Amino acid sequence: MTDDSAPHVGTAVHDDGSGRVGLVMGHEGPYLQLRPLGGGREWDADPDRLRPLGPAELLSARVAEANARSRTGLGLTDIRGAPRTDRSEDDAR
Repeated sequence: MTDDSAPHVGTAVHDDGSGRVGLVMGHEGPYLQLRPLGGGREWDADPDRLRPLGPAELLSARVAEANARSRTGLGLTDIRGAPRTDRSEDDAR
């Protein structure tokens, strides 16, 4: 991608250099900073090796993130944008 076509902050992209998916958080020098969809440590990515995710790819990546979190016991409430649940109802059962 050239500077004119570099993705904007908040865009979900695939980094062909690392094989990872992330959100564009900013830029530093010639690189863009990406963060995993579910949060975590940022990494630098070459803008020429990035491509925006289509709707189906974004959905797939978010589902994969939710599945990974459910396997670690963190659950859906830890994913940005997930619906809130009232834990007091769960505790009362």
